Amino acid sequence: MINRRDFMRLAAVGGGAVFVSGLGRSALAADSTGSVAPGYDEFFFVQLSDMHWGYAGPANPDAANTLKKAVVTVNALEHQPDFIIFTGDLTHTTDDPKERRTRLAGFREIVSELKVKNVRFIPGEHDASLDNGAAFKEFFGPTHYSFDHKGVHFVVVDNVSDPGASIGDAQLDWLKADLLKQANDAPIVVFTHRPLFDLAPKWDWATRDGAKAIALLMPYQNLTVFYGHIHQEHHHQTGHIAHHSAKSLIFPLPAPGSQDKRTPLPWDPAMPNNGLGFREVEAEVKEAQYKITEFPVTRG
Repeated sequence: MINRRDFMRLAAVGGGAVFVSGLGRSALAADSTGSVAPGYDEFFFVQLSDMHWGYAGPANPDAANTLKKAVVTVNALEHQPDFIIFTGDLTHTTDDPKERRTRLAGFREIVSELKVKNVRFIPGEHDASLDNGAAFKEFFGPTHYSFDHKGVHFVVVDNVSDPGASIGDAQLDWLKADLLKQANDAPIVVFTHRPLFDLAPKWDWATRDGAKAIALLMPYQNLTVFYGHIHQEHHHQTGHIAHHSAKSLIFPLPAPGSQDKRTPLPWDPAMPNNGLGFREVEAEVKEAQYKITEFPVTRG
């Protein structure tokens, strides 16, 4: 598995990466006796979020290089992840459809240099809300989907293509049908861009029909949600469901509701990676819980 030296190398990037290790049925779904179902391999994946490729501004004067540094650093890991997932805002918003496609193409070209070729993508509102995800689909395919990996069921929920910040009835019907194929104790991981719960609706840190999605998720006892959008570490529980946000690769945002507007935190040249970082997440086998270890970003 990934070692501590690898993590410290990644810290120098200042990226928002989530490392999840031990995610298999053995890690997530021990039965009532504490025994573990055989035949499932442990593994880890990398989550990167909120790259905002195309951004230029004082919140990150090095914006043209951060994503490239992250690719180089992930490629340098001694043990490569099983897959990599980008959880939205791949690019920075633009009203120009041609420029939007230029940015999406540029992002795709940069991440094509990743050694791991099992790479998945989720749109953010910067990528999709102005054209209902049309350009994103041209470059990266469906905006919502599910897949299975080594005994874990993964579900991607699109809560950004609708400019009103809703999932929509059609996708909720799809989600319900997808989940019905899973046992109630199946290990399930859900990826979204926006939080499904009302974190700070005034700041667009919510999903209008997120409560409907959570109601569909609640019957599943070993389910965890990873999301982006808020550019900082945050942990929340809705019943037994844990929600974990990823930090950003571009700039940090203030704590929820701490100021009138959600403007980026000021760039500090003395600490250029301040507010950007990564975490290691390990699943506890017998207790079916995650152990999360946060690491500060260090200068390379």
